[in-house]
Amino acid sequence: MKSDMRSENIARESVLKLLSDDEVASVSTAETATRLLDGEEYLDLEELERGVQQARKAGPAMGRVLPRRAVHKDTWSKILTLLGPVHCAENCCKGEKTKPVAST
Repeated sequence: MKSDMRSENIARESVLKLLSDDEVASVSTAETATRLLDGEEYLDLEELERGVQQARKAGPAMGRVLPRRAVHKDTWSKILTLLGPVHCAENCCKGEKTKPVAST
């Protein structure tokens, strides 16, 4: 169990290291929002294995999400590459070659 938690922390840290200072500031600002917009794409930093998700009415806790809008397009692509070929919970790639996982 500790091994799983350590791997999860390493993955989360790897994602956060890809962010520029401006993107970190943008993510920090996004965390102050009460919730994501309906349909907005995000990564749950505590559940990266779930891949890219779309916000619904009962969205995740804001303090642990990385909204797609908070990072540059190139950074988002780097994050998806880091997460590997099974990063899409829904239609996040807009036609890019990938192996999507089941919708959550």
